[in-house]
Amino acid sequence: MSLATLLASDRKVIFLDGAMGTELGKAGLEMGGKANLSAPEAVFAIHQSYAACGIDMLITNTFTMNRANIESHGLDIDVREVNLTGVRLAKQAALPGQYVLGDMSSAGKLLKPLGPLSEEEAFMAFKEQAGILAEAGVDGIIIETMFDLREAVCAVKAVKEATSLLVIASMAFNTAADGGRTVMGNRAADCAVALVEAGADVVGANCGSLDPHEMAQVITLMREAVTVDIVAQPNAGKGRLVDKDLVFDMTAQAFAAGLKECVSAGARLVGGCCGTSPEHIRAAVELIGRG
Repeated sequence: MSLATLLASDRKVIFLDGAMGTELGKAGLEMGGKANLSAPEAVFAIHQSYAACGIDMLITNTFTMNRANIESHGLDIDVREVNLTGVRLAKQAALPGQYVLGDMSSAGKLLKPLGPLSEEEAFMAFKEQAGILAEAGVDGIIIETMFDLREAVCAVKAVKEATSLLVIASMAFNTAADGGRTVMGNRAADCAVALVEAGADVVGANCGSLDPHEMAQVITLMREAVTVDIVAQPNAGKGRLVDKDLVFDMTAQAFAAGLKECVSAGARLVGGCCGTSPEHIRAAVELIGRG
């Protein structure tokens, strides 16, 4: 069964995994895609832990591994190698019936005129990464933690030009008030409509500055604006600084209850972002059920 077939089925809730970066950080390892090359065993083990929770989709550890972001951070990483390895680790950990989503995010620089990056440069970086992920055999692409709608639309169009894969596009919201707003001021409903028009098959929200209960408010706004499926991947509460470390300390049970609110608000695909762990995802699967 293809990913598109799963989405076309009568399944009421589809489960994604949780955070990779904060799980690597908890293990004292470098967060981010570079760990695919420096600590592949750890990345594989985290994927395995999520797979065992009874989820439907694993997300590759390739978040910002596009050429523009890698170069802007001065990372000594080969774009092709890190993305191919990221997909291989997730596919090896996936259990029968589970799908693998290739993860993409920001180019790491603001688009002109606010920043130095042209839309064409961002488009080419996204297109290159999407092509590598598709070549490696992902079942779909998820573009997430995007706070600039213009950049998110650019990424969706790039993926659609590079591949024939199903695309999930998710924005990071700073507030649920005033129509739900990203840091750049983009409203939730406007994001949903623009992303669908760009070609996204699923739209929604993840990460940002919202707890799961606030994210449910944003999901409501997006649900009202479009007819496609909605994804919700909140953090484990709101991060707070403890000895210079950003800590997310919402319990697994509280997170699961908040994620259930997101489902009630209209989300069909659900998972977790920063601070979530296999424990959080397992609790959500048990509480919400597949329907």
